[in-house]
Amino acid sequence: MSLSTGEVVAVSVSGTHTFSKPNADVIQLLTGLGVEGDAHLGETVKHRSRVAQDPTQPNLRQVHLIHSELFGELQASGFQVTPGQIGENLTTRGISLLSLPTGAILRIGDSAMVEITGLRNPCPQLNRFQPGLMDALLDHDAHGNLIRKAGVMGIVLSGGTVRPGDQIQVELPMEPHRPLERV
Repeated sequence: MSLSTGEVVAVSVSGTHTFSKPNADVIQLLTGLGVEGDAHLGETVKHRSRVAQDPTQPNLRQVHLIHSELFGELQASGFQVTPGQIGENLTTRGISLLSLPTGAILRIGDSAMVEITGLRNPCPQLNRFQPGLMDALLDHDAHGNLIRKAGVMGIVLSGGTVRPGDQIQVELPMEPHRPLERV
């Protein structure tokens, strides 16, 4: 079932564990691995703190996505953030990424497919980038539950070339839907 459509605003990649990722004209998603040339590419976890815990964990963080609408919200709070600066590989527009259920599939461009695995947990590196940014990416709902706004993570189900301007189609998994949790 299709939920919505959106588009790719920017693509970013870094071959080293840098906080920000430079924008690129195009990225290549590799099935089961992630973004070609990115430090987080691989079947097993590459995030340094998770590697320290257990390097054999599956990599549920192959692709990091952030909705560009977040940048406007941050700008209204006095922050200056542009695509790629807080580590995402894909910056999107028109899709409420944080509202998607676990297992939602994003069909991107001609052939790429990314399955959403969970939420990115904001980390203290955000405050080194811009003081107070970590708190700006955390909120609470009316019931006091923590809301993480730093984007979503996914795995590559089908590889393909992705560039700014590519269309994104969202497909929801079968119900009951499971809400996104931190991965």
